[in-house]
This record gives sequence, C-alpha cells and structure tokens, in this order.
Amino acid sequence: MATVAMALHPTARWTSSANRRNPKRERYSLRQHDAASRSKREWGEEKSPVEKLLAVGADGRPKVLDDEKIESLGVADFVERSRALVGGGSGGPPRWFSPVECRWRGELSPLLMFLPGIDGIGLGLLRHHQRLGKIFDIWCLHIPPTDRTPFEGLVNIIEDTVKMQISCFPKRPIYLVGETLGACLALSLASRNPDIDFILILGNPATHFHKSPLQSLSSLMELLPEFLVDILTRDSLKWRLKLLRSASLYANSRVHSVRVETLILASGKDQLLPSRDEAEKLCRLMSNCRIRHFKDCGHNIFLESGVDLVTVIKRACFYRRSRQKDHISDYLLPTDLEFKNILKENRWLTDSVSPVMLSTLSDGKIVKNLSGIPSEGPAIFVGNHMLMGWDLVPLVSRLLSDRGIHLRTIAHPIIFDRFSEIMMPDYSSFDHYRLMGAVPASAMNLYKLLSSRSFVLLFPGGAREALHRKGEEYKLFWPEQPEFIRMAAKFGATIVPFGVIGEDDICKLLLDYDDLVKIPFFYEIIKRINHEAVRLRADSPGDARSQNIHLPGLLPKIPGRFYFLFGRPIQTRGRREDELMDKENARELYYHVKCEVESSIAYLKDKREKDPYRNLLPRLLYQATHGFSSTVPTFDL
Repeated sequence: MATVAMALHPTARWTSSANRRNPKRERYSLRQHDAASRSKREWGEEKSPVEKLLAVGADGRPKVLDDEKIESLGVADFVERSRALVGGGSGGPPRWFSPVECRWRGELSPLLMFLPGIDGIGLGLLRHHQRLGKIFDIWCLHIPPTDRTPFEGLVNIIEDTVKMQISCFPKRPIYLVGETLGACLALSLASRNPDIDFILILGNPATHFHKSPLQSLSSLMELLPEFLVDILTRDSLKWRLKLLRSASLYANSRVHSVRVETLILASGKDQLLPSRDEAEKLCRLMSNCRIRHFKDCGHNIFLESGVDLVTVIKRACFYRRSRQKDHISDYLLPTDLEFKNILKENRWLTDSVSPVMLSTLSDGKIVKNLSGIPSEGPAIFVGNHMLMGWDLVPLVSRLLSDRGIHLRTIAHPIIFDRFSEIMMPDYSSFDHYRLMGAVPASAMNLYKLLSSRSFVLLFPGGAREALHRKGEEYKLFWPEQPEFIRMAAKFGATIVPFGVIGEDDICKLLLDYDDLVKIPFFYEIIKRINHEAVRLRADSPGDARSQNIHLPGLLPKIPGRFYFLFGRPIQTRGRREDELMDKENARELYYHVKCEVESSIAYLKDKREKDPYRNLLPRLLYQATHGFSSTVPTFDL
C-alpha cells in the first residue's frame, strides 16, 4: 500500500478512513470508485465555491474575481506524473481518483468525470485541475497499462459508478469529459442511459477511427507522441489500439440516439484523427450538439497551452448545477484574464471608434466621465440599439473597467440557440456575450436580476433596432406597453436612460431586410433562421413586432466615432408603493424614459459636428504625438 501511495504522488487522494485521520498522507493517495456509496455526512458540508464566485460587495455589485495564482503545467509535468502513476506497481482493474489540486465540493457542485484517451492514465486534464476544482467535484478514471478490460466492460464500470453517484446526489448533473477513447465511452454511456442528466464535453472524438492513420501498430508507434510510447509498453499499445477500434464501432452505432447537451472541442492540426470533419458529422447526427474549433491545436487538445477548459465551458454557457439551466444563479463571473482577452478580441472595434462616454449628474450637468452613473443596484440601463449591436462591447467593457459595474444584458434568445450557431460562420460568434453575462430576454430573468440587485442593460427596441432598415438610423422601435417600468418599481431600481450614435460613421447599409427577401437565395436562409428562432413580441402592434433575424449587407467606411450619453438617473425607490404600479403612471414614466433617450441621441448628433477628432486621421495624429494609450479629446460641453 505504501509503495502504491508514494507512486501516486502528487496527483491523487485516497478517501479511506485511515487517511482521513492522517492528513499528511492524503496528498499521496487514490480515491477508488466505491467511494460513491459513502454518505453525504461523511464528506462534510463544505459550501459550494459557486456561491463564493457569485459573491457581491457591500454595495450589491458582483465582484470581478481574479483567479488565484494557477500553477503552469504542461506536457513535461504530464509525463512525470504519469510515470509515477504507472511505475509503482499500479496494476489491477480500472479505478477512480481525485486530483490533489481539487477538493471535495459537495452536492451543490456538479460531478465531472474525466474519461481518458488511449493512454488511459487519467491525467489528461492536468493543466485544468486547479480551475475546474473550484466549480466541480472531479473524478478521473485510471486504466492501468496491464489492464485488458474490453470496451463494454469499461462502459459498465463507469455506468456502475454513475448510478451510485445518482443514488447519493440525485439532483446534480454529471459531466462526462472525454478525449478520443474517452469521448467514445461518454457517447456510449449517454446512449445507454437516456434518462440520466449527462453533459458531454468531448475532445477530438475517436468515432472516425476507420479514417485514422492509426490502423496498424507500426503507424501507431510512428505517430503517437514520444512520451506516450515511453510510458506504455508495446503490448499495452497493441491492446489500446484494439480497444480504440471497438470503441469507435460501438459509439458510432449508437451516436444518433444521444440527446444530451454535448460540446465537441475539435483540433485543426490533429495528425492522428480527422477531428474537424468528425466534429461536423457528429453535430449533424446529434440534436443537441455544439462545436468549438481550435485551429492551431494538435491531438492532445487538453494539454495545449491555448485551451482553458473552464473558460470554454463558460463561453459556451455550459455550466449548470441542476437539471434546468438558471442564467442568474449558475452564472460564473469573468476573471480578470478572461475580461482582458475579450477586450483583446474586440480591440479592433474599440480602438477604431475611440468611444466618448458622457454622463449626467443629479443636478443635470453633463460631464466627460461616468461619475453620473449610480454606484448601487439594482439599476436598469435603457437605451437605443445600434446596428448589429456594435454598442455592446464598448458599453459593457467601459462600465466594468472604469466603474466596476458589471452589466447583465437582456439579449435575444438567438444568442443561446444551437441552430443560430450552426448558421454562423464561426460557432463561437456569441461566446463573449455569454461570458460577460448576457441572459435570454424574459420577464423571469429580469425579475431575478433585479431581485439580486444587479445592473441590467435593456434595449426595448431589440432586434428591430439592431437590424433596422435604410434611413432608420437612431429611430426607436419600442413596444407600446411599458414592459420594464413596473418591474423596476417593484424593486426600487434606478432607471438610467442613455443614447448612443456612430454607426453611420463606420458603415453604409447597402442591403437591408426588404432588399434581401427579394433575392431567392437569401430569402430561403432568412426564412429558415426565423422559422427556428424564438419569436419575440409576435403579438405586439406596429413595427415593434417585426423582429426578423438577418445579416444585412454593409459597406465599411473609414471609421468615425461612437458617442454615449447617459442621462440623469430616474429613481423609482422612495415613490408611493402603488404609484408606478398604476398602469397610467407606468405608461407616463415609460414615455418619459423614451423621450430622455431621444433627447440624448439628438444632443450627441448635434455635438459631434463640433468634435475635431470625429474622424480617424485626426485621432491617429493625436495619439502619435501623445501616445497611443492616451485618451483622445472631444467637443466642448
């Protein structure tokens, strides 16, 4: 026992009663899969880290949390720990272990079961253990090199463990994260157990093994990474190749019946499997499948330095703690690094339009900063939507960086829709919106956000404004009903009206909806998109009901500038309880907010004519002389 324990240092933890009495020994040991039968009480009652991630400050604002210092691990660490795991007499049947970097999270966090690839070691998520361990209870499957359990036998072992876990914690979902062989195990398990709440995350699935160059042991030895050949014997590799072939056949015969949420991570430079093509094929066969492509990654995708599994899960909106997704309680705040990466991805926009941000103090004075923005929630920011939603990134990022205000955007459900992803040139087109906290438009989501004292971003004009027609720049398409007023009054939320302009200075609208539907090819695409998309305000009168989703034809211009003006905050807190609950009073305030937005737009359109730095060239010249990180001036107030 002592020999095995030392061989497992420092990657696993044994959960026997003897080791719980000896904490020093804990870091060298292994958690076996029969631990699932232990009672909840034996594990203790540690709070879920999700609740810590969702912590708010004294003013009610959610904090943007920086990650703790994460140890940088790579292939060399994988090799070292794998040798320790398989080199100390680690024989016997397949079993489960919990990485020492991950602590027991209790039933409030989902269970993540890692199913290894052809190596069978179970350390494939080594680079991700510390971050995953904050939000998951993690178990990893170890298949010793000497083990000869057939594929269906492995499926049975995993299935037994899953069912024991469900008997202990019936309400929490189970994540199956598998690479190559492990992906086949996950698909097979999901197909055999359609009633279990699985979520699959598959890295380079080996379901297309018959098209792989790994059809003989000789090619296997040539193509596999040197470290893997060094860890496994020739006989082990020969068996694993046979196992991989069985896995591919078994999973392929059942993949069409898999209905659970599935996220496939596909490498663009996988020399062992046709991962990119196979991901597309699986997505067509599986009704609830999504893809994320990593064009510069190789076969061992989870060991690549450019892949952060936690961020991938958050961006795809794949994290949940119960059977039903809750976009408020399940949301994980972006870390400082994730926020910086979003800014980097969208830097071309923010740098080219050099946004001007103005706000209004309580006495009506307009200032060249955001000091007029309320610092306490709940609050609703209500404004006009620019073409293609180009206002979102500058608005959300600036409020977060300058004021520490995290806006949760009420967004069109198409941002969360699988079908819309398939129709986009890039499957990850909406990922940064989801990472920054966008939620599907619904009264319930608005209610939950305001009840948690959040800052909410609302565009009453919705898709009709973001996809307007020619000549409709800055025209409001708000519904007649005061949708948000009484909700704001219920929670005493502050309403911040704002206007934004600048789209007409960066592009010209060549083909709008009316033009596109006259072209047969585009008509069919638009028809298909809107047939599948959720219909908002279908019963509303007037232009507000026309929320047809389409991609307009645009002609870029030399970039002008974006201008934002936040009007004087409107307080609902402190009014008579029934004042704004009255229909007429609510309607009156609704039109007052709308007028404030229109006034802000008119003010900005007039003032930008006096901005000497409205065009790109003067801004570049200014930054060339004052430094490219300097703030470019604007018009006088």
